[in-house]
Amino acid sequence: MAEYETVRRAGAGARPAAHIDEGLRAHMNKVYGLMSTGMFLTGIIAYVVGNNDAMLAAIFGSPLKWVVMFAPLAVVFGLSAGINRMSENTARMVFYGFSALMGLSISSIFAVYTGISIANTFFTTAVAFGGLSLYGYTTKRDISGWGSFLIMGVIGLLVASIVNIWLGSPAIAFAVSILGVLIFAGLTAYDTQKIKNEYVIHAQNGEVEWLGKAAIMGALNLYLDFLNMFMFLLSFMGNRE
Repeated sequence: MAEYETVRRAGAGARPAAHIDEGLRAHMNKVYGLMSTGMFLTGIIAYVVGNNDAMLAAIFGSPLKWVVMFAPLAVVFGLSAGINRMSENTARMVFYGFSALMGLSISSIFAVYTGISIANTFFTTAVAFGGLSLYGYTTKRDISGWGSFLIMGVIGLLVASIVNIWLGSPAIAFAVSILGVLIFAGLTAYDTQKIKNEYVIHAQNGEVEWLGKAAIMGALNLYLDFLNMFMFLLSFMGNRE
């Protein structure tokens, strides 16, 4: 936020603050629009596959399940590493492809949890995400310092989840879910402010092409925050079939 205010108050040669504000609103709308489209695509594919026993058996009853589970992670790393070499349209299509793969990856939730509990958890996540993202966008406080702490928390969650595959401890699983919700709640606010600050800085330099790709990466980050918060909430809010 401090960066945002510094740029807005910049002296000679700076674009007028009104232009920055107008462009920022358009940029954030683009980010949320891309994220929502990706989430919609994920939800449709997850619902269709998750309610088809034959498709679920074909995917999760064979080694194909490992491909479906790890392919989205490979796409995320590939997009993050190669976006500078991609056109904006290519990056957008890769993001949508990732969203489709995530739909396949999480489709089994419809075989595990009731539809009502999934819908309730999704609504709860949407309300929480909206409030947290609004906080990140509007707060005058610089929360960039949260970044390293939250990333360390994500790594800790990953390690604990892998260890618990062998331990099978309900207590550890519950603790991981609670911490997961808190960590990705923090990341939602942090990523929103980061997207805002990066726009303001780069808009000053007229980097139009970069801004288009930045919107895609911003949508990806917020998508991951939302989806992970949803999955962690579902693990202890969802009613099993």
